Amino acid sequence: MHHPPITRTTLAAAPLVLLLLAALAAVLVPAPHPGADRASCTGRTLASWTTDPATTEAFARYGDDNTRTDDWTGGDGTHSVRLPDGRTLWLFSDTFLDRVHPPPNPQGAPRSWRTTDTGGTPYLRHNSLVVMSPSGTPERTLTGGTPAAPGPFFPDPSGGGWRWPVQAAVEPRAPGSSDRVVRVLLWNRLPGTGPWVFGIPHGTDVATLSLPGLRLESIAPVADQSTVPDPARRVLYGTALVRDGDRTYVFGGDDPPSSPAGSGYLARVPAGRLADRAAWRYWDGAHWRPDAGRAAPVLRGGSRRGVGSAFTVVRDGGTWVLLTMDTAAGGTAGLRTITAYWACAPQGPWHGPSGRITPPRPSGPDPAHVAAYNPQAHPEFTTDAGLLLSYDVNWLGPPGTPADPMVNGDVELYRPRFLRVRLAPTGP
Repeated sequence: MHHPPITRTTLAAAPLVLLLLAALAAVLVPAPHPGADRASCTGRTLASWTTDPATTEAFARYGDDNTRTDDWTGGDGTHSVRLPDGRTLWLFSDTFLDRVHPPPNPQGAPRSWRTTDTGGTPYLRHNSLVVMSPSGTPERTLTGGTPAAPGPFFPDPSGGGWRWPVQAAVEPRAPGSSDRVVRVLLWNRLPGTGPWVFGIPHGTDVATLSLPGLRLESIAPVADQSTVPDPARRVLYGTALVRDGDRTYVFGGDDPPSSPAGSGYLARVPAGRLADRAAWRYWDGAHWRPDAGRAAPVLRGGSRRGVGSAFTVVRDGGTWVLLTMDTAAGGTAGLRTITAYWACAPQGPWHGPSGRITPPRPSGPDPAHVAAYNPQAHPEFTTDAGLLLSYDVNWLGPPGTPADPMVNGDVELYRPRFLRVRLAPTGP
């Protein structure tokens, strides 16, 4: 092999070449993964829990108040975001707007029940917002439409279907801007039947709300999944959201009806650009890619592991903790118990499941079909008593059995409940 001769000029240029190579290496070597400081990352498990009656009862009192009959009396999909002025914005998916009557209900059971103000079927809208005061009191419901005909706060897409709000964040209107807005991630779903009775996944949108007025300014699509032929492989993002430095990590999941558990996916977005589709990058197992179609699971579902269609992620020191319904448990246990995974970086590897919580459910007239689902962390409410965790309850009877008579006949069956959860180390 021929080598060029070494000359005085070559020797003189060597230091410059080394500096250029060092600079190039600094560009090409990947930056450390967030949370990759192993010294501050240890395993986590669910150690203990207690009920949080104060928050549970705050929503129960608000729902039972008939001062207005066009506001929230129940809902699921419970998410929250703390606003700069100390208020908290709560985001709900399907929401009842109606009147609550004291017991006994029409079936003679000693439970409160709901109807519209005129005595008909309760209003069910696809989403709503509830504003909570800095002192922790829910104060008002935000909907769309008109007072005479309230509609969802986030309007249904023009082509059909609906939007369910998931996680939200306060961020700069644009990178570096002093003007802050609320960005809300929305699941866009289409009507379906059979295994898709709760809607066919279509894509993820992001809404922008003004501050402090919470006016809806815009809705923009960020992760369209409509071109994915198999609905079971479509990923909706926003079930969990964690800010880490100048980036926001957004977790999503699929929901295959033929599998006991779904898979978790991950995207990241620079702060201030959640509504900018071009800024989203998706983890493909080795790199961050702009193409959502190349995303790979960070936690793969299966018979022993996986996530529910809605899960939550928090930071505990240097450890990332994911809480989900224990869908891999199979049978009805998947809608009764909560379990945890942990990792030292948002893209994993994720370890677990570890620990289990079986939260209390309303007894109801048919307790075997009362389900718990959608565990969601609310870290802004963390106290010495632990992390605030909500979960939703519903009545899911045999296939083909309508839930409306059960849910409308017992208001406790469609309201969030709250726990205080403590995590404990499991070792390295």
